[in-house]
Amino acid sequence: MERNLTLVALFAALIAALALIPQFTLGFGVPITAQSLGIMLCGTVLGAKRGALAVLLFMLLVALGLPLLAGGRGGLGAFMLPSSGFLIGFPVAAFVTGLIVENWRSASLTVVAGVASIIGGIGVLYIFGIAGLAYALDKTIIESALLVLVFIPGDIIKAVLAGLITSALAKARPASVLSRS
Repeated sequence: MERNLTLVALFAALIAALALIPQFTLGFGVPITAQSLGIMLCGTVLGAKRGALAVLLFMLLVALGLPLLAGGRGGLGAFMLPSSGFLIGFPVAAFVTGLIVENWRSASLTVVAGVASIIGGIGVLYIFGIAGLAYALDKTIIESALLVLVFIPGDIIKAVLAGLITSALAKARPASVLSRS
């Protein structure tokens, strides 16, 4: 129990730390950040439930006003920006990513974590992000989807990194990858 709480808090801190990597905000109000890598790692390392809990803890801290999002944003206003769909999708993305890693055991962990990150950390996250963007900017789903195409190359790189990091962690400390225990 204590170990789980510690890891949930640690991964919430990891997501916050990844906001410190210089970000670039696009013209339509959504920043390119490394935080989605943290979301992917929450799922691939902690598994579905613990990964989603880590993200929910992070979101609670943001809602309380801590400046943990890219650009030092925080507070309830962060949930009203064009990027809010992505923010709301974070815990679902971590959960789906973790669920895939927990249940798909027939391939190498590197491949499983990478594919799970693409499905959960990109696919699921984009569903929420595009819907939020369409709502915030009063655009169609197609127009919003075209706007986020710029994120795909970087997010593919993050998914590959999530697979490699998860696999390396499993080799170095097998018990630390809770999605496989």
